[in-house]
Amino acid sequence: MKHTTVRLDEAPTVVDAGIGVHGVSSAHDVFRLPDLWQLHLYNYEGALSLGQSVHPIRPGYVSLVPPNTEVHFHYRGRSEHFYVHLRLHDGGTARVVPVMQDAATESPGLAELLRHAVTAMPTSPPRATAEVWTALWRIAELPRIDGAGLRHPFVAAAQAYVEEHLAGPLSVPDVARAVGISHTHLTRVFRAETGLTVVSYIRHRRLQRARHLLLSSTLSITAVAAAAGIADLQAFNKACRREFGASPRAVRAAGPAGPDGRGRIHGGADRPPARGGPP
Repeated sequence: MKHTTVRLDEAPTVVDAGIGVHGVSSAHDVFRLPDLWQLHLYNYEGALSLGQSVHPIRPGYVSLVPPNTEVHFHYRGRSEHFYVHLRLHDGGTARVVPVMQDAATESPGLAELLRHAVTAMPTSPPRATAEVWTALWRIAELPRIDGAGLRHPFVAAAQAYVEEHLAGPLSVPDVARAVGISHTHLTRVFRAETGLTVVSYIRHRRLQRARHLLLSSTLSITAVAAAAGIADLQAFNKACRREFGASPRAVRAAGPAGPDGRGRIHGGADRPPARGGPP
């Protein structure tokens, strides 16, 4: 078994969380949870076997094993890991996740989340659940190197930078510099993964934010434009008409249902332009 399918749209039920210490009295454990998922974050070297699949264990690796799966742990001396036993609920979007992954630079953040979950579990199970849920989302979105559900790390980093700086000046060279690659390389990988140019993506995200503020706040049109990173009112009006088919005032007046009654305005801002479309 190399991959498993998880559904994370609903918070999991965390049954137990802790720090496991193994490899002291035996170099081999066999383990199965009939009804629960197993989440482990490792701080040692060893191996995990599931059927015919053998996965190396190294510090910073994370595994997610589905219920009723017999696992064999092979240790090389005293071995400690964070563990969580949990239930994942049916329904929601299915995500294919490797059974074992190298969390790499995400490992310290995952360790912090799981440490909080372990300490919160005895007195505040809802807090522990929140920490584990966040950790699961991070695990599901780790950059992939096996080609299954690939999300390019440069694209993910570029999108994160855009979100953090949406209200201020943004240019493709700015984003490329922050990510640490060339303008040309960023443009190529971003278009290949999203179907959009970086400029189109920035414009779309700004208009999504503007639409939210127009419909959900009493901010003035001028303030909404500034919050969306489009300080020029004429440019903001033109961008709204292009994205929604209506002026900012008309978008606000139409409300969430919009003129077409389907929650969007003439094509709406609830999804990016079609893949491969014009920038």
